[in-house]
Amino acid sequence: MKFKSAAVALVGCTSTSHAFVQRGPSSSVFGVESSARSQLNMVLEMPKKQISKLEQLKVASDHLTHPLLEQLKTEEISVSKDAYQILKYHGSYQQSDREKKGRPKDYQFMLRLKQPAGELAPELYRLIDDLSREYGQGDLRATTRQCFQIHGILKGSLKTVISSIMNIGSSTVGACGDVSRNVMTTPAPFKTPDYDYAREYSKVFAQLFRPMSPAFSSIWLDGEKAATVETWAKEVEHFNVDEVMTYDNGRGIILPDATEPLYGDRYLPRKFKIGVTVPGDNSLDIYTNDIGVVVICNDAGELEGFNVMVGGGMGRTHGKETTFARVADHLGYVPKEDIMEVMKAILAAQRDHGNRDVRANARMKYLVHTLGIDNFRSLVESYCGKPIQSWREMAEWKYNDWMGWWEQGDGKLFYGLHIDNGRVKDEGQFRLKTALRVLVDKYNLTMVMSPTQSIIMKDIDPKDRADIESILSAHGLDPIEAIDPLNRLSMACPALPLCGLAQTEAERLMPSYLERFRSLLEKMNIGDEEVLIRMTGCPNGCARPYMAELAFVGDGPKSYQVWLGGSPVLTRTAFPFMAKMKVDDMEKTMEPILAFYIEKRQEFEAFGDFCHRVGADAIEAYSSTYALGSVTA
Repeated sequence: MKFKSAAVALVGCTSTSHAFVQRGPSSSVFGVESSARSQLNMVLEMPKKQISKLEQLKVASDHLTHPLLEQLKTEEISVSKDAYQILKYHGSYQQSDREKKGRPKDYQFMLRLKQPAGELAPELYRLIDDLSREYGQGDLRATTRQCFQIHGILKGSLKTVISSIMNIGSSTVGACGDVSRNVMTTPAPFKTPDYDYAREYSKVFAQLFRPMSPAFSSIWLDGEKAATVETWAKEVEHFNVDEVMTYDNGRGIILPDATEPLYGDRYLPRKFKIGVTVPGDNSLDIYTNDIGVVVICNDAGELEGFNVMVGGGMGRTHGKETTFARVADHLGYVPKEDIMEVMKAILAAQRDHGNRDVRANARMKYLVHTLGIDNFRSLVESYCGKPIQSWREMAEWKYNDWMGWWEQGDGKLFYGLHIDNGRVKDEGQFRLKTALRVLVDKYNLTMVMSPTQSIIMKDIDPKDRADIESILSAHGLDPIEAIDPLNRLSMACPALPLCGLAQTEAERLMPSYLERFRSLLEKMNIGDEEVLIRMTGCPNGCARPYMAELAFVGDGPKSYQVWLGGSPVLTRTAFPFMAKMKVDDMEKTMEPILAFYIEKRQEFEAFGDFCHRVGADAIEAYSSTYALGSVTA
């Protein structure tokens, strides 16, 4: 069936009981007195009712301690539902193999690292390589937010694994949960001022918004300090982030909570995502973040400030038009000396006014959508006490995956290694995991995780290039020139069998789908076309499908929604075209659309741009009368 409207799930207004009102200077929000004195002090009136069970659980947890602490001490192989909710903040999800029917669940845990700017030191890679082999299922999974996941950890091993990671100068804290998640940045390790600033401020924001609860050390390190401070914390010590975090301008940003001055005991309504990049480089899907930050330098390469966007997000729910994917709006320009206070103000706006009653509408994108960007800007200004300046013009966005060989700008090279769907494993003659370990051990390479589930190895001496290529080849890895562009552009989430939300396949199906789509392109004589394709097993959007030129979103067993019209430079959402496409019907669904593209495209027009220009109705009308096999280029 087709969707009734191409606009469904994209522009629907959230269903909310909040009323936008103007309040006086001493307003109470969530029981916290605000001393704001700005005429822009706009807040949302909270419904007068009991808070949700999940919100109650956060409060009762004593800053993310209970009942997790007690549950980890039991003989059970799992933790309770309440403990599982708290465990997420510590970086782990409880999972089970959904394909093992008729037997007790084999509970296991996925652990996600926190890697601001995607950086992975060689000693950390060696550690997680060992941990995945000794305590996990043997492989690693590169995520779409520039960090690694370890799957298959048993409950009794969680403490060993997490403490090992913390003691080497890394962390899993805040990798999941209703807090600021891993802060992304462009993965290209160019040695230029703008790229340096992007990496630096990614780490600053990660440190600024880190949860401060002592629960993490008390549970995993028995109350002791980690053997070493997180590497990114050392690198940004000169910013005095803790002092900035706790600075109180008297306008309601800082809460009367000694443990969590920014989050309080209820933390945020939902997860919170931040990305940082430079003008023109949209390799990280910057518009999908709650906050997107763009470094602005002058002609001399000196940092002046940042363009800031707000309100992006991918997650939605099938059948609920009040949930939708959304790209961020341009909030404005912020001078460098004000950026941390403005970031705090944005977080506080979502903390105090985000929808805590309906979790499906809890992301900041719904708050921005409901208020509109002008009113949201006024709300942020009421917290920070300064007007947000106008967005500065900058270079047009381009997309690059940064794969292959590149000069860094300091005499060294970096190499982008494509990984299909982020799975780092050894399988037959394909020995990616072993190859990475050999390279790290031999050359002590630092890696950078890419936003497209691949890896960049940086700081390579040019004389080592041939040997690195030889090692990769000897382990069954193809050079980048041999990788199909469809595979380079694609992403898929893990989905089945471990994800509890998956409605159908994604990672395991995507390779065959790409092969089938490649065959269709060749059959229609348009094999040179490069189409950005993404697939997820459910509508939550972990692989950011709604930004793709073509996306398949699981909506039932062996069934997918088809989304069309995302931008090849990732600046707009796609529209939903078809629901319940059976997994075997991809070719007969896509051939009419590709035929229409062949006949009506403009010169140099990308597939996603064409679909966006003509729209769902025109595509459906053409498809309804199309005879299979009747059109080729």
